Amino acid sequence: MKTLTRATFATLTLLCLAIPLQAQNSDSIMPDLVYGHKAGMALTLDVFRPASPNGASVLNMVSGGWVSRWRDPEQAQAGYQALLDQGFTVFAIRHGSSPRFNVPEAYADVTRAVRYVRLHAPHFGLDAERIGVYGGSAGGHLSLMLGLNSDEGDPNAADEVLRHSSRVAAVVANYPPVDLRPRATPSERFPATIPDRSLFFAGGVVPGAAERFVAIDVEDEAGASVSPILFVTPDDPPTLLIHGDADALVDFNNSELMQAALMASGVETGLVVIEGAGHGFRTPEDRAQASDALVGWFVEHLSGR
Repeated sequence: MKTLTRATFATLTLLCLAIPLQAQNSDSIMPDLVYGHKAGMALTLDVFRPASPNGASVLNMVSGGWVSRWRDPEQAQAGYQALLDQGFTVFAIRHGSSPRFNVPEAYADVTRAVRYVRLHAPHFGLDAERIGVYGGSAGGHLSLMLGLNSDEGDPNAADEVLRHSSRVAAVVANYPPVDLRPRATPSERFPATIPDRSLFFAGGVVPGAAERFVAIDVEDEAGASVSPILFVTPDDPPTLLIHGDADALVDFNNSELMQAALMASGVETGLVVIEGAGHGFRTPEDRAQASDALVGWFVEHLSGR
């Protein structure tokens, strides 16, 4: 009797799940697909497939404070509807969460997720070269890292997933922290400043802040390894930044610095300023403005390639 390898079983599972999706004429969901394992746990993602796919995919980094929480996909779908209406297949990516795992470990997880999607793109009817990523706050940070610090994979890896590229074709980052080095200045550091311009994270200005963001409690070298501002090169993908100019948690200057670095390297970039908006875009008007900009960026850079 032949024994199925994990990779073969995963492929067969995807094929079985994909068959009914191809016959449907409405949006559909494939929940809790396993893209990897770590520390005895499964790393999972949800797939939201549009009624009329355009062949491109957009990966949402589900992360706030580098905590990645599961949400009922049927409830989460509304947040992806604008992308689905444009034909994008959306993947909601969850990673190992703080406090058990730190930022470099979360970044390793989402990097694997991109490789997984590229490997299995044919099974989803997708173009492996038309992959975009986005997220907000910690999710925005992880999206920038994916865009600015990717690689072609290891052709000699025993794990088939690791043989594939982690490169993406477009990035949107909402209110992202861009420099996680412990010695970064207040204007560069996450969490950056509060209204009195005191350093949010360093001096106990906000009670419990150090405990809340333990994922970034790393040494200088590790912090530098996940600081997007340090990885800008001319071959980076088109990158859009969206930020409220009244953000009291991740200072607006983070996106200004990031855009300046991208422009200096000749990378196509944009910065959408949500006037008066704080962290998280709490009003319907702010969310709509950000959503329109995000969808427009992906339509421009993924749909027509």
